[in-house]
Amino acid sequence: MSAGTETQPVVAAGPRTRVRHRVLGMLVLLAGITYLDRVCIAVTAPRMSADLGLSRMQMSLVFGAFTLAYAMFEIPTGLWGDRVGTRRVLTRIVVWWSAFTVATAGVFSYASLLATRFLFGAGEAGAWPNVARTLSRWFPQRERGTAQGVFFMGAHLAGGLTPLLVTALLTRLPWRALFVLFGSVGFLWALAWFLWFRNEPEEHAAVNGAERAYIAAGRGHAGAHTLERHAWRRLLANRSVLALCAMYFTQTYGFAFYVTWLPTYLQSARGFSATTLGVLAGLPLTLSVAADLLGGITTDRLTARFGLRLGRAAVGGASLACACLFLIAGTMLPDPLLGALFIALAAASSNFLLGASWGAAVDIGGEHAGMVSAAMNTSGQIGGFLCPIVVAWGVDHLGGWMGPLYLTGALYLLGSVCWIWVDPSRRES
Repeated sequence: MSAGTETQPVVAAGPRTRVRHRVLGMLVLLAGITYLDRVCIAVTAPRMSADLGLSRMQMSLVFGAFTLAYAMFEIPTGLWGDRVGTRRVLTRIVVWWSAFTVATAGVFSYASLLATRFLFGAGEAGAWPNVARTLSRWFPQRERGTAQGVFFMGAHLAGGLTPLLVTALLTRLPWRALFVLFGSVGFLWALAWFLWFRNEPEEHAAVNGAERAYIAAGRGHAGAHTLERHAWRRLLANRSVLALCAMYFTQTYGFAFYVTWLPTYLQSARGFSATTLGVLAGLPLTLSVAADLLGGITTDRLTARFGLRLGRAAVGGASLACACLFLIAGTMLPDPLLGALFIALAAASSNFLLGASWGAAVDIGGEHAGMVSAAMNTSGQIGGFLCPIVVAWGVDHLGGWMGPLYLTGALYLLGSVCWIWVDPSRRES
């Protein structure tokens, strides 16, 4: 029997400990390290391409190799976390991706870079679902949207600052040295996580009875949605899960543009200098920091007042609709600086829904939160794989950036519509 289905807990005297907040702090660091490693390649891409003699399409396939492997191994790694716990799985994930971040420094050809990025993606797959699984065990439902928002805030803060950091370091270090430097950070996190973290609050010596009871009492509602038997069949027949997957495809497709081709777009199509580029390339993720937190708080408050369906779906649908409007406007505006600002606002709007979408995946998944989260994120990674390739093909064959960006805006709008069919409060038969 899980902690979430135990009989009425006895609350210990005295105030609750806040070990769950320290768990969240560790996960925020994890998110930051993830994006430190991911975004680095987008900024170093011009120098890397020049050194290795890569075309735009070849570089897009390098971006895509990471995402393809990520999508292929996402669900198996999410299931693994459900079965053995996230302490071991997240440790393995971070050690693996850190090793291949360092290995990127040693690539010597297109083939070696392609293979390294594919293995990098295979190793990092499952990170987000296992984070969702961790939060489902350590946080009551009323706090999960905010916790997810804080987690993604850490990711996007690191992603927003990384272009500035990489631009500054490239004036003193070769691009290969940056991958060694950034990859080394993950090993320290993995060691600390394995030594300190425990899969369940009741297994952690620092958690007192009051905090254990508070967490356990808040898990009960999610347990109603557990996909216990024939999990895959029920997953594929679950309308809410399918709609979440379709929605997340559009969201991640759009996000992939910001972490792959945006610096090139701003330089080649909008004419920004290298100095300004470092700021503007990081602006979408910098603005997303506030959007992550506010989106998480908003979905939790709306859920508390109006219920799960409105609390999750209203936030998600409005976020993507606004992202569509901002992106189309930013593409059309003749003023380069104003256009870049609107494109950054589109990214922030699309990320406003992260607390709602990952919260909904946990609400629906219950004990199988890792599997449902992985299914949603796998769909997203397919979009992330396609985006760099479609954008590169569109720029090369359609005569510019307008067509690919309009397509991204249209997908955002379709993703907004998908939220109509998402109902985290519905008990599946």
